[in-house]
Amino acid sequence: MAGALAGLRVIDLSGHLSGPFCAMQLADHGADVIKVERPDGGDEARRMPPFVNGESAPFMVWNRNKRSVTLDLKDAADRGRFLALLETADVLLENYRPGTMDRLGLGYEALKVRFPLLIYCAISGFGQTGPERGRGGFDLMTQAMSGLMAVCGPADGPPHRLPIAISDVGAGLYAAIGILAAVEARHRTGRGQFVETSLFEAAMSLGVYEAAHYFTTDEKPPRIGQAHRGSSPYQVFKTADGWMTIGASQQNFWTRFCAILGVPELVQDPRFTTNAERVKHNDALVALLQARLETQPTAQWLSQLQEAGIPAAPVLTHDQVFTHPQTVARDMVVEVEHAKAGRSRTLGVAVKLSDTPGAVRRAAPALGQHTDEVLAELSRPRPKIAAAGED
Repeated sequence: MAGALAGLRVIDLSGHLSGPFCAMQLADHGADVIKVERPDGGDEARRMPPFVNGESAPFMVWNRNKRSVTLDLKDAADRGRFLALLETADVLLENYRPGTMDRLGLGYEALKVRFPLLIYCAISGFGQTGPERGRGGFDLMTQAMSGLMAVCGPADGPPHRLPIAISDVGAGLYAAIGILAAVEARHRTGRGQFVETSLFEAAMSLGVYEAAHYFTTDEKPPRIGQAHRGSSPYQVFKTADGWMTIGASQQNFWTRFCAILGVPELVQDPRFTTNAERVKHNDALVALLQARLETQPTAQWLSQLQEAGIPAAPVLTHDQVFTHPQTVARDMVVEVEHAKAGRSRTLGVAVKLSDTPGAVRRAAPALGQHTDEVLAELSRPRPKIAAAGED
């Protein structure tokens, strides 16, 4: 069954994580993503460890469902081939520093004259405008400048980097949304447009509670460790044999939770009678709850809490995550056959569609694996997205 984006062709010039992650979302749902890479080594992510038969495992995770073509955009003949590819394309995606494509004569203002239907998407560190536009941006720097790092980590500790590349992944997801919005707009207007986002804005936009705090008080949000800014109890707790999360801030949950822990008197304690009061006195509350929770193992607490309908979950490590029955049931681990790495596993498709489901159809490409194949296709008509009612 064809994916929802079958017939959409994306030329992906991006590297590292943000752009390739965006392109992967489109490819998973049927878009024909052609990854254009430098002949002299390609995407820098190809050199990220660990490796399987010389192929980067991280690169393979976020570049599945794509075809790789090698072109040198500074070479006249290859530039001609690239422009021929754009003749067949719906979307061009890049994540260079602002101005790089303009210097090559391939920026949006130049291309839109020749390709008025083209949707040109640019991801950058800090955006195409503003005083920081020319600054290179990686996840580490944009986590720092977006405020995320300032509020992460223990309350009395230093700024803390999220170990996941949240700026990169967030920017990739926002770019995918922007591209799909532009595709929908093109159906109505008959014109392409310029779409852009940045790691800085993506990371900043994720701090929704922190924004609410600042906009209301004009004060910087304090670092609160595992606590939640608007709910209590709502955090990680230690048990007799591990760690678990409990979200019992809702008043009916709170009453049941106290009964299960054998501390019903806390319901009437003036410090804890409402969620707002519990947030205010969270440290004192957590100390009382923690003393009780450490008396029994995680599984025992989970059984009682789930029976009472109180949100709770164990803290799983990735070896547990990827073998968990829910992970398996949701097809979130998929096996593919890579041209060089052989049989390998990758993440499944996170967004499920009932009629046009996404799928992992092919492994990530080896560098230049599809150059001849793709260039040969330029002489043949390309299937278009069918309009409603067409056969």
